[in-house]
Amino acid sequence: QVQLVESGGGLVQAGGSLRLSCAASGRTLSKYAMGWFRQAPGKEREFVAAITPTGGITYYAESVKGRFTISRDNNKNTVYLQMSSLKPEDTAVYCCNYDLSSWRLRAGNYDYWGQGTQVTVSS
Repeated sequence: QVQLVESGGGLVQAGGSLRLSCAASGRTLSKYAMGWFRQAPGKEREFVAAITPTGGITYYAESVKGRFTISRDNNKNTVYLQMSSLKPEDTAVYCCNYDLSSWRLRAGNYDYWGQGTQVTVSS
């Protein structure tokens, strides 16, 4: 029922910034935690960041702390990921998802994922 559409990816030089968006449709996600995940070539999908329904609590993977900021706009049913000081190792396809539990969301155990948006960071 829920569709997730990620956008905002692209090619950026190391040290640059990008803002990703994940727009949901089919159901309002204002009561759900939302999060970002990424998968690099040859690697498993990994958790990046999560945010509680009202935005009061956020979680980040250690590798992105201090560089990435997750936020949400419940009126737009959208979650964002502001990425700064990008590194080549941030190169991956970025996807979003949701859950009633922000803790469970971090595990990323879901059958449905959106198309994702490609982020490529050049050195």
